[in-house]
Amino acid sequence: MAARKRHQNQNTNANAESSNTTRKKAGKKKESNEDNGMSGDLKYKIFIAVLALAVGYVHRNHVYGMFERDKHFSHLSGLERELSFRTEMGLYFSYFKTIIEAPTFLNGMNQIMYDNITEYPDTINVLKRFNLYPEVALGIAYRVYDSVMAAMKKDTKICWTVNRGEGLSPVQSCEGLGEPSYFYVEAVFFLNGLMMSVFFLFGVYLSGNVNGGILAVASFFYNHGECTRVQWTPPLRESFAYPFLIIEMFLVTHTLRVKNPSYIHSIGIAMAVISFMLPWQFAQFALMTQAVAVFCTYVLGYIGSHKVKVILSGLLMGLGVSYVLLFGNEMLLTSFFLSSLVTIFIIVSMEPLLNKLNYKIIIWAVQGVLLIVGTVGMKILIAKLINVADDEHIGDIFRSKFSDFNNFHTMLYTCAPEFDFLAAETYWKLLKTVLLPTVGVIIIVFSVKVLKLEYNLWKKTSPVEDEGEIVLEGEHRSKPHADYVYHMFQLAAFTLMAVIIMRLKLFWTPHLCLMTSLLASRKLFGWIGGKEKQYAVIAVLLACMTVEGIQNIWHQWSIMGEYSNYPLEELVEWVKVQTPKNAVFAGPMPTMATIKLCTGRPIVNHPHYEDAGLRARTMKVYSMFSKKPLSEVKQNMIDLKVDFVILENSWCVRRQKEGCGMAEIWDIEDKKNRHETVQACTKLRERPEPYFSRVFRNDIYDVLKVSKW
Repeated sequence: MAARKRHQNQNTNANAESSNTTRKKAGKKKESNEDNGMSGDLKYKIFIAVLALAVGYVHRNHVYGMFERDKHFSHLSGLERELSFRTEMGLYFSYFKTIIEAPTFLNGMNQIMYDNITEYPDTINVLKRFNLYPEVALGIAYRVYDSVMAAMKKDTKICWTVNRGEGLSPVQSCEGLGEPSYFYVEAVFFLNGLMMSVFFLFGVYLSGNVNGGILAVASFFYNHGECTRVQWTPPLRESFAYPFLIIEMFLVTHTLRVKNPSYIHSIGIAMAVISFMLPWQFAQFALMTQAVAVFCTYVLGYIGSHKVKVILSGLLMGLGVSYVLLFGNEMLLTSFFLSSLVTIFIIVSMEPLLNKLNYKIIIWAVQGVLLIVGTVGMKILIAKLINVADDEHIGDIFRSKFSDFNNFHTMLYTCAPEFDFLAAETYWKLLKTVLLPTVGVIIIVFSVKVLKLEYNLWKKTSPVEDEGEIVLEGEHRSKPHADYVYHMFQLAAFTLMAVIIMRLKLFWTPHLCLMTSLLASRKLFGWIGGKEKQYAVIAVLLACMTVEGIQNIWHQWSIMGEYSNYPLEELVEWVKVQTPKNAVFAGPMPTMATIKLCTGRPIVNHPHYEDAGLRARTMKVYSMFSKKPLSEVKQNMIDLKVDFVILENSWCVRRQKEGCGMAEIWDIEDKKNRHETVQACTKLRERPEPYFSRVFRNDIYDVLKVSKW
């Protein structure tokens, strides 16, 4: 494909330059066609499709097998399966349970849209607050499945009695899609099998041949423990949302490759954005980094304003529809995502004005300042106008990362390992599987190629060995490898996110795996020699990866367990039998999710910590772990209309790292009582009277009834 260069005020030597830019080596055109996507040959496409399906099937079995071996899920009772969904997982699953157990689907929807159980006595729309569309979709699917099977008089599950031993009573265990917990986790694993199929196709498309897909998938499997945790925590929001991010990035990559994309591409991107945003409140941050990565690609001149507008239109449409479907969730309006989209649109529209500055360095500086000032300023302005503070904790978390600022809420986050900086162990693991060195080589090779291209354009000479059209002016300007440039910026953004918050490595590590596919690209690594030499290099790399990668897979397969938490089971059974159905409970956030799921009792706090009001409630409940006097702890519970407090002993004494004990966290906020030596929870454990009365105790839990006088 001939490369064209258009320069202003360049009438002289036009014919000579045109001759220079059309010179190509023999065979280059054929390789370029391969790199533009999958081969047009039908048999090749069928082969790729079959491989993709096979990869997805293997991944589904891989994650399900680990989940089953870890918990022995098939032999647990229905209650034990619910107990295994700890923390926010139990909260999410409880709404699926509400929908399928309601007399009708509409009745179930009414219960979750007007819910006074989760944050008693307040009534909230949990569909708006908790991104519960996956549970709604699965609730519909389960009810339809159950009705159809019942009409056909077919069994949907097989049940048997399991003898648990150790003095525990036998339980009934059921297996099959008719069992709600089975249906739920099977849907999650199916979706993540589909994700791996798309991941393979993405690698093929990005590299231009099947070897790229194999490299991407092999890297993912070999680093599986660093790429995903769906096998351990299926109900988490990322398990439903991340597959749609892969699809969305695939569509953005395709849009960057198309010569003149239309707004049909925007609609496709918007649909993927909606599917990504509805299940997960954190999606907005990943999409904000994408908007900035596309903008940086534009700033460097690799795409024109038209492509930017097509992609940003898709992102904006997706955000708008998500806002409506989430019943006007204010956190989307006050997000950096919305502010960055609007700011970038304004900057791109100012292109004719900015081009008058003539010097690229000045233009880049102005664009960078406008992006930062516009995004931050607009976000603050919108938050002030609509008076929303729900996402203030996010800024506080980042402040605490890079300063000595701390408060009660940031400490609850940053003391958790998943919100700490990325552990050194992660880098070491990725080095041993050769993933980091491989991506490092790819980045270096691509950087050299880009610098050579830019140097040739600066010298007004032919861009040697570069395929694709080069248009240096107008809204349709383009340079080769715009999609690769975007992915480099996207990788940089994901790297920064992962380094700051370890939990976010679920974006970074899979993207590293995807980038390995570029080793199979003839565009980047054709200089190695013929295809045979390049394939030999890939084979050697895969062999090196396999040495440690197989060990990682064997380690995951070797994890064997059987879920059992009899103290929690005993607590739940006591609550179900010994307390009124309208009894209100407070306690540690993970335990409250279990109480709501397994007993249906009203609770006042829960693990979904992204709401300012909920954070204030939890702080009052957690006064039981402070050094405050018991009279003040009791008053906090009365203010929240609590009947029973669950005291979990470990919370009183545990200390994950220095400064992270509950007493130490409270010392930051409660300076008045810092001099006290005994925590309220210790007093409650030893002698709760007269402010509370103990009504239940086992090795782990105490249930205290709030005295009403």
